[in-house]
Amino acid sequence: MSIPSLRLKKDQERRLLAGHCWIFSNEVDTRATALKAFDPGQPVQVLSHRGRWLGQGYVNPNSLICARILTRRRKQPLSPTFWLERIRTALELRERLYAHPFYRLIFGESDGLPGLTVDRYGDLLAVQITTAGMERVRVEVLTALEHVLRPKAIVLRNDTQVRELEGLPQGVETVLGEAPDDLELQEAGTRFVVSVLSGQKTGWFYDQAENRMRLPRFGAPSRVLDLCSYVGAWGVQAAVAGAEEVVCVDSSPTALERVGENADRNGVAARARGIQGDAFDVLRALRDQQERFDLVILDPPAFVKRRKDTNEGTQAYERLNRLGLELVEPGGLIVTSSCSFHIDRDTFLRIVQKAARRCGRSLQLLEAGGQGPDHPIHPAIPETGYLKTFFLRVLPEL
Repeated sequence: MSIPSLRLKKDQERRLLAGHCWIFSNEVDTRATALKAFDPGQPVQVLSHRGRWLGQGYVNPNSLICARILTRRRKQPLSPTFWLERIRTALELRERLYAHPFYRLIFGESDGLPGLTVDRYGDLLAVQITTAGMERVRVEVLTALEHVLRPKAIVLRNDTQVRELEGLPQGVETVLGEAPDDLELQEAGTRFVVSVLSGQKTGWFYDQAENRMRLPRFGAPSRVLDLCSYVGAWGVQAAVAGAEEVVCVDSSPTALERVGENADRNGVAARARGIQGDAFDVLRALRDQQERFDLVILDPPAFVKRRKDTNEGTQAYERLNRLGLELVEPGGLIVTSSCSFHIDRDTFLRIVQKAARRCGRSLQLLEAGGQGPDHPIHPAIPETGYLKTFFLRVLPEL
């Protein structure tokens, strides 16, 4: 079957030749290949202005990122074998890294499968499809996952707003077996119950697992504040590591109920409690009550989801960190994170330092972390390296 061509404007192939896989709509020579002539998700071969073959992928004329390359091997058809090979390659890495089957199995572009995310919870797979191209081959991809992993259940968590940008409907669907809403996973010996069907994202934030496991090396703090706690991944582990009191803050009462269940499951219910409310409001209230903590953990959702949100998001990060720093006992620690790609590591550190100066604190950067190796970074695609986590000691102004 002949695959139609998508031709680029002059000199627009440089980023692709360097290894990136995205093509933006303003990079396409629409006189040579009219974008609107393509169907969303249609397979295409990508050519340079002079006709050089660059790769094969899929197109969506209705999206700013109008095409993504899947393979640069000209004789590699996008057949069932292709999906099997990519999934097996991804699985090989995770099985080398992890003793137990709880991890991100597929991380989109970094695993050569742009538009596809798969989290593994033992015998259950939580799958998220975010592009029209991957939606078009959904049956083939799910069949390949079933063949390679032999899961008992597969859940489609296609309730993300990113799908709107691709003109795709949102929803949650169990496409194989029966998926319990509650299932247990273990992280660093701590047991958690998560909700794969109704929890945030795909139910758990595997990207912070490596950073959470760093906590014990800094000792057992007396009082811990875990902001934007979700189901208590940071806070419950801090209590298990010996913290005397942990306060988890989240806007979701359902998440805080789960914090209590997870604390009880690990025998630390007496040392963990929740506060429901807006993060900024709770921080101000705790400051006014002159509360102090030996460890403050700030792990908010992305404040900068689009480049145009950078200024507003930067101010939000600075405000959050200033309020958090005001609650840290002298000599205590703050663990602060940003999952906004548009805020790079150095910029985020400057934001935190500015927040410290504004509240009369000095900082010592003890350790810096990123996403775990089940979220590998593609060297040519900076967008795949999004997570920054700093472990800082907080002192009075020096």
